[in-house]
Amino acid sequence: MQNAYYETIVLIERLHRHFLDVLKSELDRFNIQDINNVQALILYNIGEDELTVGELTARGYYLGSNVSYNVKKMVENGYITQERSAHDRRSVRVRLSEKGLELRGRVRVLFERHIGQLGSSAPSEKELDQCNELMRRLERFWSLELDYAGFKPQLS
Repeated sequence: MQNAYYETIVLIERLHRHFLDVLKSELDRFNIQDINNVQALILYNIGEDELTVGELTARGYYLGSNVSYNVKKMVENGYITQERSAHDRRSVRVRLSEKGLELRGRVRVLFERHIGQLGSSAPSEKELDQCNELMRRLERFWSLELDYAGFKPQLS
């Protein structure tokens, strides 16, 4: 069990890095130089919603990144817009600009292309669902471990 558990942890991290490399390659293919792969993933997760940085952080885990810094860079490069909340002046809400929506569309096309390329040798939808359920169970387990240890991670 120990070897399988450790291998799972290593594979999760390796898969995430590989996916970020694929996303970087796609940005390079379109000669997009003003946003990095982690920022593009954050942008994709904003979608058509309007969120605070805290809500965005809770939605996805951006390994090795500072969400606030990345949001600032995406604002500077015109991918997202931000405005102070009318109800809480301390809170800033972000949403995609037209430029951000265009890039999100390109990332969506990449995902659709990957789904089409998976073919018969790739995992079935049922197998992917089972894998996702396993990952959610690990996530819940690790969240409980953090709660048990009294550790509250910094989200931004």
